[in-house]
Amino acid sequence: MITGAQMRAARALIGIDQRKLAELSGLSLPTIQRMEASDGVVRGNVDSLMKLVAALEAAGIELIAENTPSNSGGRGVRLRATLGSPQGN
Repeated sequence: MITGAQMRAARALIGIDQRKLAELSGLSLPTIQRMEASDGVVRGNVDSLMKLVAALEAAGIELIAENTPSNSGGRGVRLRATLGSPQGN
């Protein structure tokens, strides 16, 4: 679904820290830290993952799944053309 590297890249694109992502997603800071430290796909309960993805999407992030058409076929993130606001930094 999402990797720790994608989470870090997404935060960088929208210019927020882990604390702000925790606030936007309704998750605890330690949960965000644990997720971002994951090597590979983030593991967690479905509800937490859904909250995380929804918060990133609301802030303008589009997750790119592995093997989605691209030059290399790898995972990634990008900003949507109409950027949502991360609701402050």
